[in-house]
Amino acid sequence: MRIITIVPAYNEEKAITNVVDGVKRHSNVLVVDDGSLDETAALAKNAGAEVLKHAKNRGKGAAIKTGLKYAIEEDYDIMVLVDGDGQHDPQCIPLLLDGMEGVDLLIGSRFLDMAPQNMPLHRQFSNGITTRLIRFVTGYHITDSQCGFRMISKKAAPLFTGISYNDYVYESEVLCKASENDLVVAEKPIQCIYGTEKSYVRARHVVHYLMFTLRLLVRKLLGRI
Repeated sequence: MRIITIVPAYNEEKAITNVVDGVKRHSNVLVVDDGSLDETAALAKNAGAEVLKHAKNRGKGAAIKTGLKYAIEEDYDIMVLVDGDGQHDPQCIPLLLDGMEGVDLLIGSRFLDMAPQNMPLHRQFSNGITTRLIRFVTGYHITDSQCGFRMISKKAAPLFTGISYNDYVYESEVLCKASENDLVVAEKPIQCIYGTEKSYVRARHVVHYLMFTLRLLVRKLLGRI
């Protein structure tokens, strides 16, 4: 079974070397540098990752799609998604792999069977609202719709490369696309490390997500999901 970990990264020169070092103990590593203005790409390559670089910043969703297309072309069986800021512990990769049998999309949950460790309150609040909405729309009984630590099967990956969203909405739309195609979605508990990492979520992203949630509700009412 061939496994690759895709790391979308934007200006993560402080963390990317440690991320790559941790991940490559468990799988091949592809860092998709989403138009960084720092040394993210060079440091990732020096640490042993394959690197693809966007000429300009296009968004986390765009970086993930670039990584998935590469993994599909290279005939990988499982694609792991790990954020580039060091929040996700690569030692959890084997645990998540154990849950992939018969599963198309596996989400690492920060809330399953535990309280989140050191997660800022505003993130807990926003994630709680979003997860309830996604549960309502998709029917998946998930606890953490926003976690970026995920695993995707070879069967499911092509369905997620055509999603139109390029920003943070992409990760929620993945769950909607999975529901539309009757994919099996599951969760496994993980812990995340929260420190001084930067947030690149801006006001325009919040507005975009609000518009997305309204469209979700309309799709549900029209019976499209």
